[in-house]
Amino acid sequence: MATVLLVETSPRQEHSVSRNLSLSFVTEWKKKNPDDEIVLRDLSNTVIPYVSEDWLQAYFTPPDNQTSAMKDALALSDSLVRELINCDHLVISTPVYNYNVPAKLKSWFDNIVRKGITLGFDGKGMLKKTKATVLLASGGVYSPGSPIEGRDIAHRYLILMLNVLGIEDVVLIAGEGAKSVDLGEVSMETFVGGFESQVKGRVSAV
Repeated sequence: MATVLLVETSPRQEHSVSRNLSLSFVTEWKKKNPDDEIVLRDLSNTVIPYVSEDWLQAYFTPPDNQTSAMKDALALSDSLVRELINCDHLVISTPVYNYNVPAKLKSWFDNIVRKGITLGFDGKGMLKKTKATVLLASGGVYSPGSPIEGRDIAHRYLILMLNVLGIEDVVLIAGEGAKSVDLGEVSMETFVGGFESQVKGRVSAV
């Protein structure tokens, strides 16, 4: 039995294209793997403080020398890290804000990149056996030939950070042009349905 960690980012709930993409993914996954465990980490209702001086002081202090206050400062980070290292497949579902990922997702990465736990002291990622799927919804279209192709920061950032963690089996399903749903030009069902083959292909390949 495998464990899937689903990291949701959008605050829009049922109106979110990225959440509807992840719903499609999880539904397909459960069909193929009914006994697998799906762990949800919803960043929209998780308070993740930005990295602070206290957090950094605790981070750079060896565990045996940490005070109770330091342990408290790292408590959420420790929980997020456990979720990640205990999963076999990581699914990140996120919108794009101003060409990049939402601040909460950036903060999640800041909390789970931990030397000696997810990142070796040699700078090499330690999650070699983990696989990842990124479900990304963007209003703009960044595919090759687009006039804003060079602004595709979110895509590059996510692949980079997952690779830094040692995750090399990464597939990104890019729901570009998602603003067509908000503008009422296409229904949510039709838009998400356009990625059905990519979702099924990824699930079947894992």
